[in-house]
Amino acid sequence: MRRGLKTSLVAMTGAALLLSASACGGKKADSDDGAGEGGKKTLKIGLAFDIGGRGDQSFNDSAAAGLDKAKKDLNVQTEEISAKPDEPDSDKESRLRLLANKGYNPIIGVGFAYTTSIVKVAKDFPNTKFLVVDADQCKVEGANVGGACFAEEQGSFLVGAAAALKSKSGTIGFIGGVNVPLIHKFQAGYEAGAKEAKPGIKILPAKYLTQPPNFNGFKDTSLGNEAAKGQLDQGADVIYHAAGGAGIGVIKTVGAAGKWAIGVDSDQYNQPAVAGVKQYILTSMVKHVDVSVFDFVESVAKGSFQAGTKQYNLENDGVGYAASGGNVDDIKTKLDELKAKIVSGEIKVPTKP
Repeated sequence: MRRGLKTSLVAMTGAALLLSASACGGKKADSDDGAGEGGKKTLKIGLAFDIGGRGDQSFNDSAAAGLDKAKKDLNVQTEEISAKPDEPDSDKESRLRLLANKGYNPIIGVGFAYTTSIVKVAKDFPNTKFLVVDADQCKVEGANVGGACFAEEQGSFLVGAAAALKSKSGTIGFIGGVNVPLIHKFQAGYEAGAKEAKPGIKILPAKYLTQPPNFNGFKDTSLGNEAAKGQLDQGADVIYHAAGGAGIGVIKTVGAAGKWAIGVDSDQYNQPAVAGVKQYILTSMVKHVDVSVFDFVESVAKGSFQAGTKQYNLENDGVGYAASGGNVDDIKTKLDELKAKIVSGEIKVPTKP
C-alpha cells in the first residue's frame, strides 16, 4: 500500500542537522538563519495537532508517525501542541504564532480547521515554512505555505466495496465525526464503492456525531458508541467510521456485537485501544498523513520546498486500504481491480453524497 511513496521516505543524506539556540520575538525568530555551533542549520519542527492530539489512534497519530520519523531520521528538535474543542480561529493563530516566535521552522497544522489561521500567520513570518494537512478545499495561499490534500473518496470507495462484499445481512452503515464537506468525501466514496460492488446493497442513512462548530464528534468515544448501537439495531453488519478518536467507540461497539468495523486514517487493526476486538476490524481506509508530514519536513531540510498543494491519492498510494488480519484476502483481487479502474479514470469517484 505504501509502495508508491516509499521513495519519499528515504533518510536524508549528508551530515545530520544540529540543534542551535532558539530565537525570541516575531521578526527576530523569523529572520534568524538558524546558525548554531559550527555554522550548521537548525531544523526545529513545530506541530499543532487537531482536536484529540497525539494518542487518538487515528488521524493525529498518523501525523505523529511522520513527525517521529523526522526525529529519527533527521535528528531534529520538535514541539507539539493540540487544539481544544470548539476553540475560535484566534486560538489557533496564537498557537501558531507562539511556535513561530520560538523559532520553529517549519510549522505544521494538522486538520482543515488550521487553513485560515496558517494562511494569516504565514504572512507575518515570510521566512518560516508552513504546512496545512487536509487543506480546506485543497487550497492555500502564500509563497511559504504548503498544503497536503487526500483523495479520501477513492480510498473510501474501496472499503465501501469491501463492506458490501462481506456483508451477510445486506445492510451496511457509515458514521461521520462532524458534518463537514471533508467527511462528506468519505461518505460519498464509501456509498459509491458499495453500490459498485453490490448494486442491491442497503446503505443506512449516514449518521454524523456532531454539527459544526461542535467538533467533539472527532473525540468523544461515547458518541461513537451510541451511533454504532443505533446502526446495529437497524441491521447493519458492517459499519465504517470517519470520526477520528470518536471512532474507537464505534469499533469497540461493533466488535462487541461480533460484526465488522472499518477503521480510518491509520491501520486501526494495529491500534492498542481496540486490541480486544481487532478480529472484527475488516479493513481500514488508510490515509498516509505520516508521509505528507515527512515529505514536507524533508523538503524544507533539503531546501526544495514548493508552495501550493500536493495531492495524495490511489495513484501514488497516498490513500488505500489495509489488509491486516487477512479479513479481505478473499476479495483482494476484486478490490485491486476496482483500484486500477479508478487510477485509469474508468471509474470516477464522487466527492459529494
